[in-house]
Amino acid sequence: MNKKPTAIDVFIARKAEIDTMLKRLQAFSDNHFDTAPDEVNWGDVGSLGHVAEQLKEITDFVFGEGEYAE
Repeated sequence: MNKKPTAIDVFIARKAEIDTMLKRLQAFSDNHFDTAPDEVNWGDVGSLGHVAEQLKEITDFVFGEGEYAE
């Protein structure tokens, strides 16, 4: 018999997904986004800018800032 997942079951699973993504992002950042300092180009800058914009959207949402501020 299959048990229907509860909200807490799904919440914990989603939190684990987020924790895994955050660990991967931190490791990638610690490795300078896999870019050697002497090889940085404007494409790398643009890509990092896009990542920063997406993370800002997320942090604004989570913390009720920016367009999500009351």
